[in-house]
Amino acid sequence: MILKIDHVGIAVRSIEKTLQVYCEVLGLTPENIERETVKEQNAMVAMLPIGESRIELLESTSPDGVLAKTIEKKGEGLHHLAIGVSDINAALKNLKEKGIILVDKEPRIGAGGAKIAFVHPKSSKALLELVERKNGK
Repeated sequence: MILKIDHVGIAVRSIEKTLQVYCEVLGLTPENIERETVKEQNAMVAMLPIGESRIELLESTSPDGVLAKTIEKKGEGLHHLAIGVSDINAALKNLKEKGIILVDKEPRIGAGGAKIAFVHPKSSKALLELVERKNGK
């Protein structure tokens, strides 16, 4: 079951520089921003709370990582839309049965320890991330 828009992912060259703008524009304070490095994805992440959703800033930690290559090819900007789901395994099964092209056939661990899986933009016209959080939030 779909719960909500979990977050919008934005690929950036520098989280620090981008955070300055977002803090000024949105009035966010640095202590409300969750940061982490997700080694498996070669990314540093900053989660900016916006009501019940978030903006996720993504910076590559590897010059040859997927995120770095995406920024090199397409520039900084919208990377993905993340949809919160209550059961990621059931959501993936449902999508597979409907012939949707998946990047991830099985969930993996993403930022904040959430279970995640990506839907290929060939099927959805945008990169979609399914997110199942432990606490449902």
